[in-house]
Amino acid sequence: MTILMMILLAVLFTAVVGLIWAKTKGKAIPTLVIIMLAFMGLCFAGVIAFINKGEDYLAYQALRWQPLQPDKIAQYVSQDKIVFVDITADWCVPCQTNKANVLHREQVVNQLNQPNIILMQGDWTQADTVIEQYMGLQSVAGTPFNKVYSSVYPNGIELPKVLMIKDINYALSLAQPHN
Repeated sequence: MTILMMILLAVLFTAVVGLIWAKTKGKAIPTLVIIMLAFMGLCFAGVIAFINKGEDYLAYQALRWQPLQPDKIAQYVSQDKIVFVDITADWCVPCQTNKANVLHREQVVNQLNQPNIILMQGDWTQADTVIEQYMGLQSVAGTPFNKVYSSVYPNGIELPKVLMIKDINYALSLAQPHN
């Protein structure tokens, strides 16, 4: 499919160049037609660039989430594991934005899928007493909520509500145990 799109884009820009050449030779070709075709080519090129970032958009399916179990966090941390907690909900627009822009991105998935990282997710779409108690202990009222725990940071590193890839990178680098 990518090769076909590139061929179509090349044909479109070749047509624009051909029309410009024909116009300079005296052919009666409206300038607006050339401008519109060039604009369409640029738009098409933008779509191709967006689609072909070279990223696996289904990589997030490999994430190994387990249900939030706050009482196990300290146990994992004592074993030199890093625990990444994600409290989310289907109705939470910022949560869905964080997933699309950060948590589901291939480079973040690759970081989170390391053997020393435990992923715990609390889905607060429906009322859940475990999540409510955990969030109460964190003094946080709503979603999204992300925190990284490790032996270096046993009380955790709270991440911003609006995540960026650099936030994940930074928190995970800080959380690495110093052996």
